[in-house]
Parts: sequence; C-alpha cells; structure tokens
Amino acid sequence: MAQIKIFGLRSALKPIQGAFSDVLHACAVEALQLPQDKRFHRFFFMDQEDFIYPGDRTDKYTIIEISMFEGRSAAAKKQLIQLLFEKIPALGIGVSDLEITIFETPKANWGIRGLPGDELHLNYRVDV
Repeated sequence: MAQIKIFGLRSALKPIQGAFSDVLHACAVEALQLPQDKRFHRFFFMDQEDFIYPGDRTDKYTIIEISMFEGRSAAAKKQLIQLLFEKIPALGIGVSDLEITIFETPKANWGIRGLPGDELHLNYRVDV
C-alpha cells in the first residue's frame, strides 16, 4: 500500500495533473513493485497566498508525500526517489523545485476495507 499526496500551485500542477499521476505511478510500480491497479494519488492545489515557499524556488515548486506500509528496503525507497527526480523534470518541474518525503507506518496503523492493515491479504509484496 502506498498513498501519494502532491502539493503545489494550482496554476502549475492542474494542467499536468494526468501526466504527473502517470509518472508517479510508473515510478512506484518500478521501485516498489506495486500492482498496476494500485494508484492512490491526491492532488492538493494551492493558491499563491496559501503556498509559501523559499525565494530560491519557482512557481513550479512541488511537494510529494508518500505514505506506505513499512517493510520496503532502503534501496527500494532510494530507487523511487531517484526515479522521481529523473522523470518529473520532463513535466517542466526542475529538481530544485521538487521535494519528496516518504512516511512509513506499521501495517497495524492502517485501516483498509474494514480490516487493520496487518490482517489484509495483499496480492503483492511489501518487502522489496
């Protein structure tokens, strides 16, 4: 399980939302070995006055927060970050305008389909 939140200015992200989601998902499938049908993306479009960032960033500044079950190796997480930094610039967002944070929590801290996450039977591995 991985859920991804994307924060940025509406004017910068809304026009590329579909392509951005496709890139995110391709990177997560490759690095985390998620199934193709497991896409959980939430875009948070901010107005200029609600999104304050340092002066050395541009209006394309984007924050990606990834919440997932614990269990992935450091190599898998680093691969995901590397892939995102490689592929997102094709959408017009430079690496200096991109920040990524991965949050891992125990499966027992998730509630999905009426069950605690540690009682779910997944059709994919988390220990990659």
